[in-house]
Amino acid sequence: MPPPVPKSLSTKEVIKFLSSYSACDVSDALNQQGLAQGGFIPNLLNRSPVLSATSAVGKAYTVLYAPKSDPRPAVKQSYIDQVPEDAIIVIGLPLELQLTTAPYHRVTNALYGGLMSTRAQYRKANGSVVLGRIRDLDEHNELKYPVWSYGLGTTANGPALKVVGIDVPLEIKITSIDPSKDEETLKVNPGDYIIADKNGVVRLEDNEKLGEVLNYIPKRVEADTNVSADIKNGKPAVESQKFWRGKI
Repeated sequence: MPPPVPKSLSTKEVIKFLSSYSACDVSDALNQQGLAQGGFIPNLLNRSPVLSATSAVGKAYTVLYAPKSDPRPAVKQSYIDQVPEDAIIVIGLPLELQLTTAPYHRVTNALYGGLMSTRAQYRKANGSVVLGRIRDLDEHNELKYPVWSYGLGTTANGPALKVVGIDVPLEIKITSIDPSKDEETLKVNPGDYIIADKNGVVRLEDNEKLGEVLNYIPKRVEADTNVSADIKNGKPAVESQKFWRGKI
C-alpha cells in the first residue's frame, strides 16, 4: 500500500512521504500539473551511493560559486558549516560558465569533495547535488552519502573559485525543446523540495500546489501498478492506461 499523504504538510512529513517514491513518480505528478519537463534537472548522475528502494529528499540549500575575478565579494561564512538538517545541498555556477552540451560547464575544478560530504552528513543533510564536477568519489561512497553531479575531477575549487551566494536562486542553462530557441533556463530556489535517485534529480516547488501533487502521486503509482498487471496478462497498454489513469 502507498504511504498516506501527510495532512499537516510539515517539512519532515513531506520529506518522509516523498522518500517512498521515485523521482519518476514525482515527475509524473508534475506533468499532470502542466509542467512538461516534470521538474527534471537534466544531466546529473548519481555518484554515491546508487539508491534503490528510496529517494534522497530535502529542502534545497543553495550555494553559488563564481570565478575569483567576479566582482561580487566572497561569502565570509563557510556554507558547509551552516547546512540545515534534512537539506539537499545544491551547488551551481553562473550562467556564463554553463554549457548546454557536455560537460555542461566550463570549469575543470571540482566544486565539491569528500570532506564536504563528511561535514554535511554530520550536519544531518540528506544529500548533495552539484551542477559541476566533484572529486573524492571513494569518500562519498564510504560514507554512503548521496551525491549527484555532472562530472568528476581532481582539482579543488579554491585556486579558481569563490562562494558568492548562499540560499540564493540558482539558474541552470539547458537545451530548449522549442526549435525557435537554442536554450532556456531552469531555476532552483532555496526551499524547493529536491527528490533524487538513480533516475535523476527533480525539483518540486513548495507552494500552494504542493498538496495536489502529493495527493496525485500515490494514486498514479497505484494506477500504473494496475496497468503493469494488465500488460503482463496480455491487455493492450494504451487501453489499460486509459482505463486506470482515467480513474484518478
